[in-house]
Amino acid sequence: MQTDHVENVVPLVEQPETKLPSSAEVVIIGAGIMGTSIAFHLAEAGVRNIVLLERNTLGSGSSAKPLGGVRATFSDPGNIRLGQRSLDAYERFDERFRTDIGLRQVGYLFLCRDESEMASVESSTLVQNSLGCSSRMVTPAEAREINPFLDPEALLGGSFSPRDGFAQPARVVKAYAEAAVELGVSICEYTEVLDIDADGGAVREVHTNRGSITTSAVVLAAGAWSTRLGEMAGVYLPVEPVRRQIGFTRQQARPLPTVPFTLDLSTTLYFHNYRNAMLLGISNQDQEPGFDREFSYRWKPAFDRAAEIIAPTLANLPLEAGWAGLYENTPDHNAMIGRSDDVQGVLYATGFSGHGFLQGPAVGELVRDLYLGRDSFMDATSFSAIRFKGLQARLAEVHII
Repeated sequence: MQTDHVENVVPLVEQPETKLPSSAEVVIIGAGIMGTSIAFHLAEAGVRNIVLLERNTLGSGSSAKPLGGVRATFSDPGNIRLGQRSLDAYERFDERFRTDIGLRQVGYLFLCRDESEMASVESSTLVQNSLGCSSRMVTPAEAREINPFLDPEALLGGSFSPRDGFAQPARVVKAYAEAAVELGVSICEYTEVLDIDADGGAVREVHTNRGSITTSAVVLAAGAWSTRLGEMAGVYLPVEPVRRQIGFTRQQARPLPTVPFTLDLSTTLYFHNYRNAMLLGISNQDQEPGFDREFSYRWKPAFDRAAEIIAPTLANLPLEAGWAGLYENTPDHNAMIGRSDDVQGVLYATGFSGHGFLQGPAVGELVRDLYLGRDSFMDATSFSAIRFKGLQARLAEVHII
């Protein structure tokens, strides 16, 4: 069993080890989709002396390996706008960066199996379309026409958004990183942040295993590892890491039917094409929180049970390869994007709860505009970490933090 699907991994920036600068205007911590997008957008806007720190290699957290979904089909207007803005960027990515990111706009198909799900999806579809999306409700028969793997007898209906699809995050990270380097950004891999000096309520210095950097601005974009970094700076960023896994079936000699990114709302089972094979996954409800990224088969029985109901031919298929990564979940499963009110010079973009890749380009723009103090394409207030202040106070009362 291969546990690292290397065919989907694109070598990232090739450069000699970058000397750690002693000072910077902005230090960005975390070089995945968020960190590289933010670095590029800041540099493109004219910000100089940017340092991007990564304790391992670029995209080695949750960004490098999976085939990432791209969509604007959410129930929350803020997430819809982030998805739309990023879709715009991904559709122009090849032209702008001369990079094939493997974008396949096969659509997203959400499956409903009870009246509550139908009502929720119909309400979300109305919100999406009021903001310019092209989602529509579908009958079980229409769902089967769109995706021939489905058993329509198991469904009440669903929604389909043809503009959505998936792409290859590793290639996006690589393109953003290389463009950022061309604009003067220093990317320092194998550089672990040990502490952040924020004495007096303002950022002053970032201490790493390779030395210290004097700075007045830090962007925390380290995904599942952001809570600890926030603590160093005196900023509360509640993120809980949870392992998520995907598997790949064997490549077939003849092409399989092209299907949308299909997700069953009742079980969170999902699947879509990967060349002449299928990518399979499910959000295993039994998975304990933690930083474990070891691939296992623990999720596969839950997938097979769900597939037996809605897509029987996908049940009990052997896997040829697989991958395990981390979701970075917040208490309400929405991202935290903003500027700290407590510590001057701290900005953050984290806690995307599985939606980081599809929101990465837009978040780069938002953080750029927050740093520069100018209006952006949307108001990011609803994503501020200040909404968790009450939770922080309650946890402090019982001495959990």
